[in-house]
Amino acid sequence: MTFDFLLPDRETKPRETGITMVLDKGLGYEYAKDLMEISGNYVDLMKFGWGTAIIQNKNIISKKIKMYQSYDIIPYTGGTLFEIAYINDKIEELLKETKELGFTAIEISDGSTDMKREEKLDFISIAKEEGFYVLSEVGKKDLEEDNKVDLKSRIQYIKEELKVGSDKVIIEARESGKGIGIFDNDGNAKTDEIDQIIQKIDNNNLIWEAPNKNQQVYFVKKLGTNVNLGNISTNDIISIETIRRGLRGDTIDLLKRFNKS
Repeated sequence: MTFDFLLPDRETKPRETGITMVLDKGLGYEYAKDLMEISGNYVDLMKFGWGTAIIQNKNIISKKIKMYQSYDIIPYTGGTLFEIAYINDKIEELLKETKELGFTAIEISDGSTDMKREEKLDFISIAKEEGFYVLSEVGKKDLEEDNKVDLKSRIQYIKEELKVGSDKVIIEARESGKGIGIFDNDGNAKTDEIDQIIQKIDNNNLIWEAPNKNQQVYFVKKLGTNVNLGNISTNDIISIETIRRGLRGDTIDLLKRFNKS
């Protein structure tokens, strides 16, 4: 590293906290490889976004999976892909091909479907029994539907999904980070709701979707450098790491905490 005498320490991979989940929305293999050569140390989870894997060459998908894994990154299929399989009654086939491609992790969500709670919990248990690292997501992608889920229910859903086998529960914010779940229409965090969630749930078990810089800064300042953050753009991998380590003006005050530790 250049200027490594100025670099605050951070837990090395594989990490259980301080996780950065990044979106692969259809990167070419060589581009993805070059990107990981620069920033692979700072990525923990790589989500093949929504149904993008369906319309890409299978060999390229497998090749990218192996490449990501070589950087100790866990690649996984997004929740929308699971929901597409659910709608088509193809969950068994999805799990089988997911394994065959080389994925060791899977996301289970119900953000765009009317999946029953009992069904979702059963799917989480099944995926765990199949040996997958399981991520589940709480929240709806449609604003009107999401508003029907009150905070008490969100907290209960998180607890239930962790109990039946989810390794991490993702708090829905979509790719925009605006008008859904824990963010208002301007993308500002709903602090009261977040406070109530972390009073009831171990923050280490959560991944907060925070696609925008102000949201990333907010969570790092509020919950510390080891907060789990998701839906990070491939363009922002280096940026989020500097935010975590206090290497930009937004969080430079964190250096005082590092230097005291």
